[in-house]
Amino acid sequence: MTMTALVAPTVADYEASADLATLRVRTTQDDQLSLPAEQLRLSCKCAHCTRARFDGRFPEAFPGIAITDIGDLGYGLNISFSDGHSRGIYPKAYLLSLAGG
Repeated sequence: MTMTALVAPTVADYEASADLATLRVRTTQDDQLSLPAEQLRLSCKCAHCTRARFDGRFPEAFPGIAITDIGDLGYGLNISFSDGHSRGIYPKAYLLSLAGG
């Protein structure tokens, strides 16, 4: 009897678009996904952003926000933004869920 394991797709590669407004992700199943920088910034779940949401201080939009740096932590990406925010760690499964992948 042969057993086939089901393996969920994950992030295989990533890069910021040339204009820094989008994170482009390629999955292990070769899907190409795009995540706008504003969506990522709005979706940050770091303690600072979570507290700001709780206190009603979190902005409703980040127009013109850009990705300034991406650090790969293995399980997720640490994304820095043009507003100076660099605390957010986006687990790879979370990124795929944001992209609908």
